Amino acid sequence: MTVLSLIAPIFGLILIGWVAALAGFLSEKVSDGLSEYVFAIAVPALIIATLTRPGLTGEVTWSYWFSYFGGAGLSWLVGSLIGLRREGVGRTGAILHGFAASQSNTIFIGVPMILQAYGDAGAFPLFMLLAVHLPLMMGCATFLIESDGQRSVLQRVKGLGLALFRNPIFLSLMLGLVLRSFGLAPGGMVKSLVDALAGTASTCALIALGAGLVRYRVLHDLPGAMVVTSLKLVLHPLAVWVLAFHVFTMPPAYAGVATLFAAMPVGINSYLLAVRYKAETGLIAAAVMLSTLLAVATTVAWLAILGHR
Repeated sequence: MTVLSLIAPIFGLILIGWVAALAGFLSEKVSDGLSEYVFAIAVPALIIATLTRPGLTGEVTWSYWFSYFGGAGLSWLVGSLIGLRREGVGRTGAILHGFAASQSNTIFIGVPMILQAYGDAGAFPLFMLLAVHLPLMMGCATFLIESDGQRSVLQRVKGLGLALFRNPIFLSLMLGLVLRSFGLAPGGMVKSLVDALAGTASTCALIALGAGLVRYRVLHDLPGAMVVTSLKLVLHPLAVWVLAFHVFTMPPAYAGVATLFAAMPVGINSYLLAVRYKAETGLIAAAVMLSTLLAVATTVAWLAILGHR
């Protein structure tokens, strides 16, 4: 019942957004606008408010990074190898298969879920992982896809850098870390404004995600989407759990955050990357929706396992 009470508000809000969009109460324009607000304003405010919160301390060791990205690398490799064996899937499509199998939905589900599960004990490792996760995963995927193109390595790195410094999530992470390193924090009216925006992040993100699910067609490529979903919801978190709890040593909250981070459904960034490179868009769109729906059950299982730890 504790686990169910933890996830019910989160997936309940997704369901409300989905039903509202199906009923026509929320149009695609509203859903897109809400998503943009969450991505550009609400979540950056939440990141800054959390990273500059007094008393938020912690130290991230290499074992933490190895645990999470070791599991992500395994899931990416298996997903790409399976993609290569599918008829009609080229090199770019196979890379996207692996990327989707290892790219977590952190902003819309991961942040509210992990903060609700671990509170202040999980806030520091969560946002440290979020700071590294975005540039590393997107950078690797972009570099791999374009590695056989006409652009030089320097041009690709420069393009990736420009893309990151136009990303509000990345910028807010950097700003929050800089403020934290100098012991600075918003105060007075600025703090009230940041806190007000941060307070809307979770609800708006989950409603926007639910409303956005109506545009995905799960039946477009159900077998392939099921493979990607299985890798994302089972193999990725299982590999991280083994590494974090049984291979390396770290605080239980850190190991739990890494496992839950990996247990999140397929991230929307994988779909955006598929659209950009015009490959496997149907399969990855279906995997986003399918994994989000199935995550209701798998998240209960992972929270129960972590609760026993």
